[in-house]
Amino acid sequence: MFPELNNLLNTTPDKVEQGKLTLLCDAKTDGSFLVHHFLSFYLKANCKVCFVALIQSFSHYNIVGQKLGVSLTMARERGQLVFLEGLKSSVDIFFRAEEEPHPLQFLREANTGNLQPLYEFVREALQPMDNGAAPWRCPVLLVDDLSVLLSLGMGAVAVLDFIHYCRATVCWKLQGNMVALVHDSGDAEDEANDMLLNGLSHQSHLILRAEGLATGFCRDVHGQLKVLWRRRPQPTAQRDRSLTYQYKIQDKSVSFFAKGLSPAVL
Repeated sequence: MFPELNNLLNTTPDKVEQGKLTLLCDAKTDGSFLVHHFLSFYLKANCKVCFVALIQSFSHYNIVGQKLGVSLTMARERGQLVFLEGLKSSVDIFFRAEEEPHPLQFLREANTGNLQPLYEFVREALQPMDNGAAPWRCPVLLVDDLSVLLSLGMGAVAVLDFIHYCRATVCWKLQGNMVALVHDSGDAEDEANDMLLNGLSHQSHLILRAEGLATGFCRDVHGQLKVLWRRRPQPTAQRDRSLTYQYKIQDKSVSFFAKGLSPAVL
C-alpha cells in the first residue's frame, strides 16, 4: 500500500471502515496502482479478500504485492485471499464439461446476460466460516476491472445487477467493503461504459479518478488523482467533498502533491 495515499484518505489498516463501495476510475492513464494499493491495504488489515482479476495474471499481482510488503501466495495458502484469475479461467472453461459450474459460465453461453455464477463464486468465497477458525476482520470484494465484462459481451445492466447483488451481500449483510475499477474510454458513443460508470458513481461512497495530464507526458508528473467523498442523500448531510492531487509513480511508492507543486518544478 502507499502511505501517502492513506494519509490523503485519512485511513490506516488499523481503522478500516465497513459497508463501503469504492469506485476506481482511470481515464487516459493506467490506474492499476490504485488496485495494488487497496489489495495490499486490505491484506495488511487482516481482511478476507475475494479478488476477481480479469486483466492480469496472479504472478503479476504477486510481484507488485511483494514490492508493497505483502505476499499473495502466502495469503492464498492461509485462506485469506480467494483469487479468480480471469485470463486462465477464460481458457479453462472451454475444456470443462458443460454441466460443471464455473464463475465465467457466460463465456460459453449464447445468451451472455447472466452473471449469477460469478456472484455465487463471490458469495461462497466470502461466506463466514463455521469451523472455529480465527475470523478475518471483514470481507472485501475487489474487481479489476469491470469494463472487461462489457468487452466480453455483457450488458451494462447485467454488470450493474451483479454489483447490486454483491453489494447487498458484501456491504450490507456481511458489513464488508467493495472496490471496483472501471475504465473511462472517453468515447461519447460508448453508451454501455457510460451507463456503467454513472450507475456505479451514484452508488459509491468514495471515488478515486486517475487522469492523464492534459499537457501530455511528463517525466516528473505522471497524472492527477481526483478524490470524491460522496455523502448519503439525507436532509442534514453535508455536500460531497472533493480534492485533486498530482502524482508520480515510483518503484515502491507513489508521491502526491498539489497542482504545480511538484518537487521537480520547485
